[in-house]
Amino acid sequence: MPNYRYLILTGSVAYDVEQCIRVFSSQKRCEIQELSIQVDHVHLITMLPLKVSVSDYLGMVNDRTVIRVFKKFANLKVRPYWGNHFWVRGYYVDTAGLDEEKIRQYVQYQQRRERHEEQGKLFT
Repeated sequence: MPNYRYLILTGSVAYDVEQCIRVFSSQKRCEIQELSIQVDHVHLITMLPLKVSVSDYLGMVNDRTVIRVFKKFANLKVRPYWGNHFWVRGYYVDTAGLDEEKIRQYVQYQQRRERHEEQGKLFT
């Protein structure tokens, strides 16, 4: 998620972040099961090959994504944002196992909820 949860993952920024995650995941042969870009964070369910560690994968995706985003959207490097920091330092990881379908449903629900909220804003 972006530092301080600024609501910047919208429009072309969100599109570029999603494309970066997809391209970089493909390069590591990681299969994206679900990907939802929210305005202030990302939900990602990915199948990683056994030889790819979670920390290496997320480090690569985070680092390479921020380089591309800052190159294209230089205004994000200035205040009130974060200088050269985009993502928070930590992340949450879990194995899906038996709860995989529930996790997928949660990610899909979050995406539908955000779309619904955005549509409501258009009509107010």
